Amino acid sequence: MKTQTQKLSILEKIGYGSGDAAVNVVISSMFLIITFFYTDIFGIKPKDVALLFLLVRFIDAISDPVMGLITDKYKSRWGRYRPYFLFLSIPFGISVFLTFTTPEFDYAGKLIYAYITYIFVTLMFTSVTIPYISLIGVLTSDPQEKLSANGYRLFFAKVAAFMVSIIVPIMAEKLGKNDIARGYQLAMGLMALMGTLLFLFSFFTTKERIDHKVDKKPLSQQFKLLFENKQWMILFGSCFSGTTGYVIRSSVAIYYAKYFLGGDAGIQSSFLATGVIASILAMPASTFITKRFCKVKLFWISQLAVGVISVLMFVLVRPGDLLLAYPLYFIMMFIVDIHAPVFWSAIAEAVDYGQATSGKRVSGLAFGGISFAQKAGMGIAGAIVGILLDAFGYLPDVIQSETALLGLALMLTLIPGLFHVINGLLIHRYKITDQYYEKIKTKINI
Repeated sequence: MKTQTQKLSILEKIGYGSGDAAVNVVISSMFLIITFFYTDIFGIKPKDVALLFLLVRFIDAISDPVMGLITDKYKSRWGRYRPYFLFLSIPFGISVFLTFTTPEFDYAGKLIYAYITYIFVTLMFTSVTIPYISLIGVLTSDPQEKLSANGYRLFFAKVAAFMVSIIVPIMAEKLGKNDIARGYQLAMGLMALMGTLLFLFSFFTTKERIDHKVDKKPLSQQFKLLFENKQWMILFGSCFSGTTGYVIRSSVAIYYAKYFLGGDAGIQSSFLATGVIASILAMPASTFITKRFCKVKLFWISQLAVGVISVLMFVLVRPGDLLLAYPLYFIMMFIVDIHAPVFWSAIAEAVDYGQATSGKRVSGLAFGGISFAQKAGMGIAGAIVGILLDAFGYLPDVIQSETALLGLALMLTLIPGLFHVINGLLIHRYKITDQYYEKIKTKINI
């Protein structure tokens, strides 16, 4: 179906971005806080946290592709993707609130509660995230508008991450007073309310313009077509490796600030905020650079550069060295995230590439698969952090051994850096530049 290229208004780009701000209430808490919350606030052993993160990913293996298929099958008068923001925003908010609620149970009861609420928030996350990441493909067919919209999206996502990183720990301390668990419940409850309202704002300010025809194919055939789409497979591997590295580093950042750098709550918040501010600034920088430089080259070069910075930070920063840790962490997180608008635009383009090469379109399952790769990376990263914390002898709220401090340094630098290098090597094989995509658009008539 031929659709005239649409320019998106500033309001619509803000509305689109507000959806990712809502999503990032969960993502940022999972990246930055939840491991620390489970071990130091909730009171779960690191090895049990590792198993929790790992086992829940098996649910994602089913829920993500199922949600992708649902979005392919059903379309309402509001569109194919936006209705989920309207009807699931409140359950989404409730799931976040419950996840950060600490009941007065014994250890076994707390563990059961953690499993139930973590599964609940994961399912709600799936139910709104897959429609959200699919939305860009029906807002516009212009690759530069997609990049611009994703720049807004990721800017607002990082603002949400900033709020979670710097406001939540401080707010938890203020609201909880002598009950830090209660403080985290109230602080994340406010973040959950914000997420709900942002999803509703996104629903009312965006419009689905492009109506891609969804082929009615058996699930087995859809999987076959997806696995034959080499560019999509590259993005799947990129999402998994990049997310794994990102989450390992982000999960351990608060431990690193508290124990390796010897910081109080203020230092912990400011160190997390340093990384988030760097990520926020990377969004407009990415948009500026990709107007003048190949977006694919920017992607793979930046990821390889993260490996170099990781080595430098590990070698140069000693325990308690705030002066050197902050600028190196800022540089690292800036470079880590400068590719992000390119990646999230690339998914829709890879779907179109699959249609152009096979003559058949697989959309919902493609976006569901990327969401699964992201959450699989989150789960594997969480498991790695839990296992390594236990292996290096980490103990909550005590002076850490030299071995534990070494483990924290490795988990902030070299270990995640390796995953980013793998990401860069994968994207070096990706070929859908803006010029190549114009040929794809002509072939599939959009």
